[in-house]
Amino acid sequence: MRKLIAILCLGLFAVLTTPAYSAEVAMLDWRQALLTSDAAQRSMQDLESRLAGQQQEAQSLGQELAQLQQRLQQEGDSLPDAERQSLFQEFQQKGSRFEQLRQQIMQEQMSAEQEFLQQAEPKLDQAVEQVISRHGVQVLVEPQGVLHTDQELPDLTNEVIEILNTLN
Repeated sequence: MRKLIAILCLGLFAVLTTPAYSAEVAMLDWRQALLTSDAAQRSMQDLESRLAGQQQEAQSLGQELAQLQQRLQQEGDSLPDAERQSLFQEFQQKGSRFEQLRQQIMQEQMSAEQEFLQQAEPKLDQAVEQVISRHGVQVLVEPQGVLHTDQELPDLTNEVIEILNTLN
């Protein structure tokens, strides 16, 4: 009786662990998998909250600069020299601050992206390996790398996203 139960359990295990389909060639959009993962969404939300003040200041400065530029263009010739010079200096100062904020925001975004990619790469590798092993994939291609195929290739992207979301 024990042998029969053991054989049935092994048979059930073999059925459950056998891939639903076996694909020698499949495709994976790893960029989509990373960017739509829960970790990427959290990372973007964290970045947005960290940069909210700077972005609001930059937006406000951008509006002020547009107004100053319009005033200088419309009234510049009719303004007294001292007032025109004062407006021009204000425009330069605000333009300098705007550029500084823009550079800081870009730097923070690049830094956050690099940090996310460094943390996500091992998890992506792990998820991809699980999916490759589960489906018996021998060749994995990117959707952009497929020039022609007569058959529809299994797209493993959503499965990789699901695994990535469990690894966080």
